[in-house]
Amino acid sequence: MRPDDPIEDLLRTEAPQVLGALTRRFGRFTLAEDAVQEALLAAGRRWPTEGIPAEPRSWLIRVGYRRMVDLLRADNARGRREYVVGVDELAMRAPGRAAPTVSTQDDSLTLLVLCCHPCLTPTSRAALTLRAVGGLRTSEIAHAYGVTEATMATRISRAKQRLRDSGARFTPPGAADEEARYASVLQVLYLMFSEGYVVSAGRELGRVDLAAEAIRLTRMLCRERPADAEAAGLLALMLLTEARRDARTGGDGTLIPLEEQERSRWDQGLIAEGTAILDEVWSRGAAGRYRLQAAIAAVHAQAVADGTDWRQIAVLYLWLERLTPTNPVRLSRVVAVARAFGAQRGQALLEQLDTEHGLATDPLVRQRFLAVRGHLHEELDRPDLAARDYREAAALTANEAERRYLLDRAARAV
Repeated sequence: MRPDDPIEDLLRTEAPQVLGALTRRFGRFTLAEDAVQEALLAAGRRWPTEGIPAEPRSWLIRVGYRRMVDLLRADNARGRREYVVGVDELAMRAPGRAAPTVSTQDDSLTLLVLCCHPCLTPTSRAALTLRAVGGLRTSEIAHAYGVTEATMATRISRAKQRLRDSGARFTPPGAADEEARYASVLQVLYLMFSEGYVVSAGRELGRVDLAAEAIRLTRMLCRERPADAEAAGLLALMLLTEARRDARTGGDGTLIPLEEQERSRWDQGLIAEGTAILDEVWSRGAAGRYRLQAAIAAVHAQAVADGTDWRQIAVLYLWLERLTPTNPVRLSRVVAVARAFGAQRGQALLEQLDTEHGLATDPLVRQRFLAVRGHLHEELDRPDLAARDYREAAALTANEAERRYLLDRAARAV
């Protein structure tokens, strides 16, 4: 199927609903996920020639249901597992009974919470979410994370195995772990969006579909949890960031840094929506990491005519660093300080933070550390040092657009 194939778009939309229906019916997420994949494959083979059925979701659920029964039979025949719930036995005794009725309930959020189970690593949560809720194929997820399809398939398989071993259920979290589970959900959604905004590897700078899916899921989360100010903050952050997408690259896909972007190309509709959401939730208790990051994005968005208020951004990053003392945040504060108070002060802060927290040796930020230091060297008229850092940073990224940008800066510096 082509990437812009309407059938693929439909399948991607319906897959979480079909998975939710089967998981709700049988309580077996891992088998249901396999059954859904086979139903999707069957649709991919038949629909292009036979046409899309009148009720595509019902069609997929019927096919998935039959496959689910087969899988349950095989699973039990191998003696791997006793019946878990009575409905499994019931389904096998009456395989011809009606498939689950089509529900108008959106199960995506329940699936999202299940995929963010604490027994999984953050990377596994994101991969499983993209597969089960986002409807992405294993090859697409592998591409997004710069690994082979076989590696990603193994990662997803292990994640499902851990879910099964832990006894994870298709139910909303209880009061005891609700906050932790939804905090994990926010992390996964942010990770998904970030990967869509700047992919880890590939020729394109970002992936519109991945970012759009993260925004869709976050909108849904906000509807389900209207009192969650951090969820709203995350949605505002995504919208305000996404608003700059079209201005980030030139016609040939070349990366355009923030200060050189045509701000008239920023999406004012997304900026207005993101700003309104942030204004509404900003004063609801102490702001967390997502509201603070949204506030920084809002300051950038307001700088259409009068220039960016880098001093305010530097203060917000200092606040964020105290709340979330991580090296990515520290490095962002260096950039803000350099813009607000000059490259000399920015470099002094960079050296101080590197000494205290090892930025240059942290694999999470080493590539960006070199890029930032290259910019500072360039502004301080040290072309050889700037070119060296740009080239080293280019060697560490698998994103082609970012690599071309850094090599171009290296060439222009000397």
